[in-house]
Amino acid sequence: MNKRIAAVILACLLFMVTGCSAQQTQASEQEPAQETASQQRIVSTTVAVTQMMDALDLDLVGVPKSYKQLPKRYAGVTEVGNPMSPSMEIVKSLDPSEVLSVTTLEYDLAPVFKNAGVSASFLDLTSMEKMNESIMSLGSKYGREKQAQAIVDKYKEKLADIKKRTEGKKSPTVLILLGVPGSYLVATEHSYIGDLVRLAGGVNVVQGESVEYLASNTEYLQQSNPDVILRAAHGMPDEVIKMFDQEFQKNDIWKHFSAVTNKRVYDLEEELFGTTGNLEVVQALDALMNMLYPNS
Repeated sequence: MNKRIAAVILACLLFMVTGCSAQQTQASEQEPAQETASQQRIVSTTVAVTQMMDALDLDLVGVPKSYKQLPKRYAGVTEVGNPMSPSMEIVKSLDPSEVLSVTTLEYDLAPVFKNAGVSASFLDLTSMEKMNESIMSLGSKYGREKQAQAIVDKYKEKLADIKKRTEGKKSPTVLILLGVPGSYLVATEHSYIGDLVRLAGGVNVVQGESVEYLASNTEYLQQSNPDVILRAAHGMPDEVIKMFDQEFQKNDIWKHFSAVTNKRVYDLEEELFGTTGNLEVVQALDALMNMLYPNS
């Protein structure tokens, strides 16, 4: 598969989504001492992070601009722009003590924040485990340990339930397609949705890769013959779903996929299945279980 093409398409994808997930680095090698939340001026630049801050009962002085509904507590809070390209002028005007983004955007945004003299931290939300670690870290930093632990405990309970429900069952093979208007990528086990599939007991047909997404090669994918095909639409969901429908109707190769002939092709709801971890993970896992084990 052409990884260069995949990189270009993924870059386009990141411009179109409001919640996004690459390697984690920290603004400091040392854990900061616990800070008093009321004294902080925190700016969140992605929807997923904003939702987490709300769940941790933390105020913000800046939030991302998004077509998605942000928590009510942040009504009237200054918008700092798109997650991929926040306005440094607006961010600096807020005199933030910390700016929060995600690791997927770090390569592009870290130098921008640095040049603007803004202290930024990039949370790793590429998997459920990494997301839990980020939530616990924020809880420890801002004196919200109890709230953070409650969130993480709920997720651990869900995983224990899934393990019990899938015990002894055959693991379905899964192909995950991530689409934007005009093109789509294949999600590997290292993507957030790929991680959810793994946690739900599915086996990604793409193995042995080190990146989150790859360019699509339908002939190669057809050889893997997955039991289930998941289609994630982002940026402009309605348009992407139409694109997927046209692709599956016009490209004859899809007719040879068992998942297609067995009617096991599912479109994932964008609110539940973002490109990065988010607080809808329990609902997302429940939805996946119904797709991967429809008769259980």
